[in-house]
Amino acid sequence: MTPRGLPASVRLSILDRSRTRHGEPDALALQATMDRAERADALGLHRYWMAEHHAVPGIASGSPQLLIAAAAARTRRIRLGSGGVMLPNHRPLIVAEQFAMLEALHPGRIDLGVGRSLGFTAPVREALGVSEYGTVEFGRDLAAVRDFLHGRGPVSASPVVPAPPVFVLATGSGLEVAADAGLPVVVGGPRLLADPSPLERYRETFRPSSAVPEPYVVVNVDVMIAGDTTTARELLLPEAWAMAASRETGVFGPLQPVDDVLALTMRPQQRRRIDQWLAGTVHGTAGEVASELARLIDRTGADEIMASTSTFDRDELAKADAAFAELVR
Repeated sequence: MTPRGLPASVRLSILDRSRTRHGEPDALALQATMDRAERADALGLHRYWMAEHHAVPGIASGSPQLLIAAAAARTRRIRLGSGGVMLPNHRPLIVAEQFAMLEALHPGRIDLGVGRSLGFTAPVREALGVSEYGTVEFGRDLAAVRDFLHGRGPVSASPVVPAPPVFVLATGSGLEVAADAGLPVVVGGPRLLADPSPLERYRETFRPSSAVPEPYVVVNVDVMIAGDTTTARELLLPEAWAMAASRETGVFGPLQPVDDVLALTMRPQQRRRIDQWLAGTVHGTAGEVASELARLIDRTGADEIMASTSTFDRDELAKADAAFAELVR
């Protein structure tokens, strides 16, 4: 254990969603994602992943593949990946060739995280051309991507390189697919993290291979570290308000300044939604966060924590990332 209470073997990583800010052009969010990748590299964090969201107001990242390429050119050692590529939106051969190319250009630093989420709204799903996509389809496409990466496909994916590791962004049924394929998983959400039994089944049914001999669990959770608990909670309010508002309007929206959110007149239901969302986060001082993450690791058996830290003030975000990186030293 480190002095702050986290096992020294636990890896710490970041998932960045290129969140936009009220009053700023979307391009600034992408530049900030690149700047944050450079800082994460300098801080010694293990991975830095970028997300895929289509036509979601408030999120500028629709192509993690392009962001990975840009970030790889500006970093030295940190692993870069997708959190994740949503297989309903892509042909398996294209995914395999894109990540083979990234691996060829930046050997040993690329991760392919895949998921099966559909578009955020019905119009987005229609624009993407997929309205239904279940576990069977996901398992089929996952197998096809891996076959192409390993040279087992009906055609040859180019370039031919050692296959980058594949991770499955999973919930209940996704965990079954990952276990059957013998792949590491990325899990999140208060409901899943509160009940370790799906992860226990994943470990029990995991099919080892030479590439992945043991189950591997990455826990994704919203984390915020500040000088005191109240400040940490307030820094999470822009994201909490965006989540609460989206439940009513269907629009996620850019982050607003903390003071603007504090000044809002909210209905009781909105406050309840904010409180519910905050209850699923880990926030507080460095010591408080370390203790809570240690309990989470003990409960889930996590090998790695991937923080989805987000707030309006980018200087505060940088401080929080630095404090997060110090939790394991």
